[in-house]
Amino acid sequence: MRPILFISDLHLAPQEPGVTRIFLDFLRGRARAAGSLFILGDLFEAWPGDDCLDDPADRLAAEVVAALHELVASGIGLSVMHGNRDFLLGERFAAASGARLLPDPWLLTLPVGEFVLAHGDSLCTDDREYQSFRALVRRPDWQQAFLARPLSERKAVAAALRQQSETAKREKAQYLRRRNT
Repeated sequence: MRPILFISDLHLAPQEPGVTRIFLDFLRGRARAAGSLFILGDLFEAWPGDDCLDDPADRLAAEVVAALHELVASGIGLSVMHGNRDFLLGERFAAASGARLLPDPWLLTLPVGEFVLAHGDSLCTDDREYQSFRALVRRPDWQQAFLARPLSERKAVAAALRQQSETAKREKAQYLRRRNT
């Protein structure tokens, strides 16, 4: 039986070309020996919609999706779960990459047992502010309205949200550590 590989939280971004290069080498090397690859969220630092595949300036998306497609074409199964940064990965991404999109959580049944796969952000239950935000942006009506905006505007919103998230993480980390100890 060929191994099943799991990865998450790569946060691929143009600002981190080294991480992207390592991941692409992984897809063209070690991953080819696997039976399947599960990407459990946050493959990308941000995914403002599948139409970023049409943006000639977004070489990262095109390069990664092409490499994923090559992996699938070589006979390796590929499953992708949304993360908190790339929850707008959609059917165009799935078709272009050959991936199967998984809900979060997902029950994986293998001959050796059952395993619950999750990105993990839904488990941050003490962070009520984030859980409210997560519930909002996962709603189909919110996603439809957001995806109706121009791509450039969505990219700007994603950048602003990332900055807000980094600031909030620093502030919340200390509070949540005190609360949970």
